[in-house]
Amino acid sequence: MTKPLEGIKIIDFTHVQAGPACTQLLAWFGADVIKVERPGSGDVTRNQLRDIPDADALYFTMLNSNKKSLTLDTKKPEGKEVLEKLIRESDVLVENFGPGALDRMGFSWERLNELNPKMIVASVKGFSDGHHYDDLKVYENVAQCAGGAASTTGFWDGPPTISAAALGDSNTGMHLAIGILTALLGRDKTGKGQKVAVSMQDSVLNLCRVKLRDQQRLERVGYLEEYPQYPHGEFSDVVPRGGNAGGGGQPGWVLKCKGWETDPNAYIYFTIQGHAWEPICKALGKPEWIDDPAYKTAEARQPHIFEIFATIEEWLADKTKFEAVDILRKFDIPCAPVLTMKELANDPSLRASGTIVEVPHKKRGTYLTVGSPIKFSDLKPEVTASPLLGEHTDEVLASLGYSQQEIFNLREVKAV
Repeated sequence: MTKPLEGIKIIDFTHVQAGPACTQLLAWFGADVIKVERPGSGDVTRNQLRDIPDADALYFTMLNSNKKSLTLDTKKPEGKEVLEKLIRESDVLVENFGPGALDRMGFSWERLNELNPKMIVASVKGFSDGHHYDDLKVYENVAQCAGGAASTTGFWDGPPTISAAALGDSNTGMHLAIGILTALLGRDKTGKGQKVAVSMQDSVLNLCRVKLRDQQRLERVGYLEEYPQYPHGEFSDVVPRGGNAGGGGQPGWVLKCKGWETDPNAYIYFTIQGHAWEPICKALGKPEWIDDPAYKTAEARQPHIFEIFATIEEWLADKTKFEAVDILRKFDIPCAPVLTMKELANDPSLRASGTIVEVPHKKRGTYLTVGSPIKFSDLKPEVTASPLLGEHTDEVLASLGYSQQEIFNLREVKAV
């Protein structure tokens, strides 16, 4: 099967998570991704949080599937020469260096454009160019705080809370992948390359747009009716932390199920949507609530919302989270079990769909990783193992026209 991105060559100058998440996605879809790494060490995540001595850490393997590894010392003239040849033959260069790092290497945008006018140069930034914090070093949790996620996550009587989801890193990588694909389509029309940049702050904020919506509503009316603080609590002039309330305007909460005393994840998320109120009442055995003026409308229910949730918890007390969802879904009630990483790892549906995959690795043996979250009718992305450090150096150099003697000479001067 021909993959959509076959024939697209990408120089992957990224490390850790945001950039590698972007290039891995493109590799899954057929791009030839060449990860350029420092000889002897490579991406820092190769040895970060190791669980097997002398083998690449899962942090690295789960973000670098389907890629090739080229070790190259770009501080040496010979290494720069190799990189120049690679640039001339590639379509995209992706980087997440600190500000000005490419310029200091001698590969400014102007130089890259001179070497290859069709080159797409894609960058992950902490903050957008020109931002007053654009010199700050940014990591996942920094981005979540700067992008508004932390201030609106958690409970109102506690501090801002970081999400376990990689809103700053992998989310930014996904945004950058969209930008690269858009630039490649644009190049088909213009014949010219361009710069593409995505900042981690912007990417987090993009996922927090409903909170920006709520800020404007709050400033206009002084309260947010779907938040737990309404109608008995107080609102300041900023969007509050809403606990487990639904962000889309539908009241929802995490509720205890059978076994919660010993299982910290024996919970379901239960959403009370207006159109589902009658089925909810029937499922709970509370038909009298259907036409009761105190419960009939969303506005009437809000002052009693925690009483309603308490009643639902009573109904859940003798049901596991899976039993409860199996009953509720027959009534078309929006809900889900709170699933652990162990449960997800062993979920047969996720295994069958390719969302969770087992991958053989030369040193680790078989490891578990995520597959493509994007599904196609005519493409089933195959996930292959991440490369060993420098595994494809000779192959890449040979493809650039270097002879075996020249490759040997490059190793002698430790340029590769």
